[in-house]
Amino acid sequence: MAPMRPKVRTYLDYNATAPLRPEAREAALSAMTTTGNPSSIHAEGRRARGIIEDARVDVARLAGAASRCVTFVSGGTEAVNCALNPFFGVGAGGAPLDRLVLNGGEHLCVLSGHRFPAAAVEMAPLGADGRIDLDALDSAVRRPGRVLLALQGANNETGVIQPVAEAAALVHAAGGYVFCDAVQLAGREDCAIDALGADALALSAHKMGGPRGSGALLVARQDFSLGEPLIRGGGQERGARAGTENVTAIAGFAAAARACLEEAGDAPRLSAMRDRLTRAVRDVAPDAVVFGETAPRLSNTVCFAIPRVEAATLMIALDLAGVAVSSGSACSSGKVTPSHVLAAMGVAPELSRGAVRLSLGWASREDDVRRFAEAFAATMARIVAGPESFAL
Repeated sequence: MAPMRPKVRTYLDYNATAPLRPEAREAALSAMTTTGNPSSIHAEGRRARGIIEDARVDVARLAGAASRCVTFVSGGTEAVNCALNPFFGVGAGGAPLDRLVLNGGEHLCVLSGHRFPAAAVEMAPLGADGRIDLDALDSAVRRPGRVLLALQGANNETGVIQPVAEAAALVHAAGGYVFCDAVQLAGREDCAIDALGADALALSAHKMGGPRGSGALLVARQDFSLGEPLIRGGGQERGARAGTENVTAIAGFAAAARACLEEAGDAPRLSAMRDRLTRAVRDVAPDAVVFGETAPRLSNTVCFAIPRVEAATLMIALDLAGVAVSSGSACSSGKVTPSHVLAAMGVAPELSRGAVRLSLGWASREDDVRRFAEAFAATMARIVAGPESFAL
């Protein structure tokens, strides 16, 4: 007989979407009742515009940028699609960039969302720890032609933090540009654009406890060109992104950004919880492999696999036990396939098929660790017992 499903849920999938923060919900609801198109010049329009411009200041502060360097978009994917084009940085009338340098561990929106021709894309290798090979990158950027490097600040699956500043120094020395997908970095580690050395970076509200459907594309300086706009129309967002701004989501985004700044010292708490989650896994499965364990990682993320245990089996069993976990990017939901990130790290497919990610965040508490440990131990006992133990 299957165990009864618990009434209390334990959410360990912050890297997919963080729970909405109360202050973000309040700000969004308040903005929702504000009448007026932010492009209108009457009092109602100016009030809506004021919400956006105040939000621009708050989001800019999170990334250490000037407010006029912030363009609001629908999320991280749109920010990536906007930025990764051959005219990034060169401006109108300039000669296009020759090459886009990526690595196999980038988010799928980078790997498939850029606007460079396939022949102009070059892959830089990752090490077994999930970090870009800086020597190989240096060789790549020294070859003829101007490059744009797209480098994720922190990986959404493994939590591995990339050496963005070091990579940027190599690229800039060769006359190239750097774009950083800082979606997972923001609110967890320093994502200041100057500290990263990036020319532009992407943020997403719902990864930090804001509403889904809002993000930002930031540039290091106001005169930096992002090339041809992806969405054309009325010239909103200073011509960088057309379409009436989502005032409601932007207001919630700003509230989440403010909360992240106030919680800048939360990393040690999350790191301790992450390590307890890891111990809970290894107490039951000593042969568990933690991906990227030897590299700098986000304080909130642990990605592991247990040999001969499929991710789908473990995820479904944990879900039935009241624990929400992930097998990797939520953008591949419904497709539990070997991770392209782990493949780029050289992980064998038979092991990567078992990869499960646990990720924590602002509302995570010790009870979440305890409930996971209990559910995981019970789940693994049932897996070892065989398929008949899962009978409904």
